[in-house]
Amino acid sequence: MKIYSADTWTLEELQEQVSDAGRRTVMVPPAASKQAVLEVFGQVLDFPEYYGVDLDALNDSLHDFADSVSDDDQPPVTLIWQVPAAYRTDMSFGVVCEILQDAESYSGRDLAVIAVFQQ
Repeated sequence: MKIYSADTWTLEELQEQVSDAGRRTVMVPPAASKQAVLEVFGQVLDFPEYYGVDLDALNDSLHDFADSVSDDDQPPVTLIWQVPAAYRTDMSFGVVCEILQDAESYSGRDLAVIAVFQQ
């Protein structure tokens, strides 16, 4: 997982870089609490209705998402996750980062994550 400051790169610049690398971009909007982050990932990545909206479910569903990216004969995906300052102080922030890094590792080249720290 790569981490950038919104002061260094705009979202548009990052999207352009991802596109230039031949990848698809999926934008994950900011959310300021653990529950909201879990819900946003579920909505944006179209997790199944039975998604449990907890950290274990996020881990499992990201692996399923990575499998679907590998199997869809489309370019690989880069998630651009917008992380507000308020969420970076939440105790779950580090765990979510570990889950995202694990999903990246699991998927090989098919899934990448960029976290953009916002003010």
